[in-house]
Amino acid sequence: MAYVKRFLPIALAIYCSVIFLSSIQFKFGNKPETQEIFGRLNAWSASWGADGLFAQTGLFSQYVIGSAEILASITLLLGILTRFTRLQGFGALLGLAIMTGAISFHLFTPLGIDPNDDGGGLFVAACFVWLSCVILIVLRREEIGYGLGKLAEGLFGKPVTQ
Repeated sequence: MAYVKRFLPIALAIYCSVIFLSSIQFKFGNKPETQEIFGRLNAWSASWGADGLFAQTGLFSQYVIGSAEILASITLLLGILTRFTRLQGFGALLGLAIMTGAISFHLFTPLGIDPNDDGGGLFVAACFVWLSCVILIVLRREEIGYGLGKLAEGLFGKPVTQ
């Protein structure tokens, strides 16, 4: 079990980071696949009165999502180093939030699970990254709790008691 607890977070962090970082060229390169996905999402949000939400300058643009994926990747990979283990849990939390949004938009909007005729590969990858982040959060729960306690202490000026 110690072997799994030691090496599983490393493998999961690398896996999630590879998926996140491989999508960066599409998001920041403004590739047609990305335009298709965010264009459909923007048209859907416009039908609800939130035009521009997923546009290139919108709150959830490809650049904002791509930047969040880079930040998640950095914290996940830094967390491999013993000195920065605490960061990995927060990277997993950010990755979970990103992938929860991605999965939700694939399932509950006209985007669907196969927007680019890739056989649903993008959706399946999102599901596996989501699951990997959940596992990382469970494995790093103590570090996350410690970090949140320190954050609360910094915000409120006194240690948080149990």
